[in-house]
Amino acid sequence: MLSIMRKQKESIIIKIVFVVIVLSFVGTIFLVWGKGSDGIGGGSGGYAAKVNGTRISLEEYQSAYQRIRGMYQQIYGQSIPPEMEKMLGLKKVALDGLIDNLLAMKEAKSLGIKVSKEDVSASIEAMPMFQKDGKFSFDQYQQVLKSNRMTPKDFEEGQESEVLLKKVRQSIKDKAVVSDADALAQYKKENDRLELEYVAYAPSDVVAEVKLTDAELTDYLQKHADEFKTPEKAALSYILIDPAAQAAKTTVSEEEIQNFYQKNIDRWQGKDGIMPLAEVKEKVKGEAIKQKTAKQVFELAADTLYKNIKSGDLALIAGTLKQKVQETALFTANAPAPSLAGEAAVIKKALELKQGELGGPVETGRGIYILKAKERKASVVPALAEIKGAVEEKARGAAAIELAKKKAEEAAKQLSAKAAIKTQATGSFGYSAKGDVPAIGAATEMVEAVFKLSAAQAPGTPFKVGNRWYAVRVKSRTEAPKAQFDATREELKKKMLPKKQDDALAEWSKGLREKAKIEINQALIADK
Repeated sequence: MLSIMRKQKESIIIKIVFVVIVLSFVGTIFLVWGKGSDGIGGGSGGYAAKVNGTRISLEEYQSAYQRIRGMYQQIYGQSIPPEMEKMLGLKKVALDGLIDNLLAMKEAKSLGIKVSKEDVSASIEAMPMFQKDGKFSFDQYQQVLKSNRMTPKDFEEGQESEVLLKKVRQSIKDKAVVSDADALAQYKKENDRLELEYVAYAPSDVVAEVKLTDAELTDYLQKHADEFKTPEKAALSYILIDPAAQAAKTTVSEEEIQNFYQKNIDRWQGKDGIMPLAEVKEKVKGEAIKQKTAKQVFELAADTLYKNIKSGDLALIAGTLKQKVQETALFTANAPAPSLAGEAAVIKKALELKQGELGGPVETGRGIYILKAKERKASVVPALAEIKGAVEEKARGAAAIELAKKKAEEAAKQLSAKAAIKTQATGSFGYSAKGDVPAIGAATEMVEAVFKLSAAQAPGTPFKVGNRWYAVRVKSRTEAPKAQFDATREELKKKMLPKKQDDALAEWSKGLREKAKIEINQALIADK
């Protein structure tokens, strides 16, 4: 289990139980906390969503989101970085779960599905984390819930919802049937062999055919102006104050040394633990002086800037602070002045200032900057005559993509109409879940489409594989022996049933959503 692998200091049993409870609770966490009068959609405050008039409260949403986030942290054994959370879409997952479960719970009533106390008891007694020597232990049940800060009432209400959800969803799955025709189609898909004939077009194949007028180039430039904008530029005057030069004048008291040591205790970690102050006092003193000096210099710079900011006179500020004014030529964010290389915060601030405006202080590893925008050049879109070559290159590339697709579409129509056109052949191949097609490559969408066709049939639309568009037609189909299908039909149907059931459940859930009136608070799931 996760806890064993991670070897945390906490109780292994409790950690394992916690993960199992979280995983088993995924279906019901959306329905237990903050319940309203009918068991769902409670909470006072704002709402996360409204489903057919029933509110899903912000409290329910936050609880669901935090619990799902916690579950993923348990799985990964670490905090989830924002990029991964965005990729996983945890906010949307939480809200979708709330909506789907609410709709399913409402539907359970219309289907006449109920849950008895015996059903709930049986589901809890069957959970391994509550068993001792293979039997349910009430003492262990109470201990586990207490360890995870859950009351029996809350957990049992959650289990009631969980059992009800399982029942209603299983009732939908039980209606799914794999027919003989379904099984035969799957058998043929897995065992037949195909050979395709195809025509392919890539932008590079047709780019020579693209001819663009000045009017078309102008239109392209107008529609893609952001791609051709010149970057914003700034030229700075600035002063740079080095706090280290002032450190010799700074003193710290014994109390300041002690406080700095305590506030930064982790810095003094040795191989045998935290080193006593007496052993590292000089180092602590040096760091405390450095920090104090930097703070004093920053405050002095800020105060001097504030008093003189309306004047716009950087030379006056420099004189007051006994510093010299330095200058840069025009630069951009991606090509900063050599003297500012690596100073991202300074460059960002410089590009925010208006011409003649003072700004700062900006503190970096080099020191403390006070800035003045000596010159600013805004981002502009040059006239076509100035950048015609760049515009033409991009416009031709875009037009070539569209032309390649158009030619493939025309070829696909011809192949579908059984027209005789010049094609290439793939050679014989069998079905692959990865979509491997000889001479073409990995083309999952194409494979799924063509294995439903007979010889001489064509999908009628092209497929994009890599940077090429393919129009295809089944050249030949070699069918697997029917006798083998008859012998394995029932086994194949059993193998197909779980997916058929999952598809039926997904379609049912989709149908509930389509019929429902759903209003979502978009601010909750927006990527930030």
